[in-house]
Amino acid sequence: MRAFLIFAFFGLAACGADGEPERPDPNQREPGITVTGSAEFGVVSR
Repeated sequence: MRAFLIFAFFGLAACGADGEPERPDPNQREPGITVTGSAEFGVVSR
């Protein structure tokens, strides 16, 4: 029962309980992160 109450609390907190969502200003550039590169992994047997 306690776990259900905790999940219910977090679910309510995540649903916009602080007010209506606001549309972002179209004239403002969005910050962003760009990640580039490569990675390889595998198994080698001899």
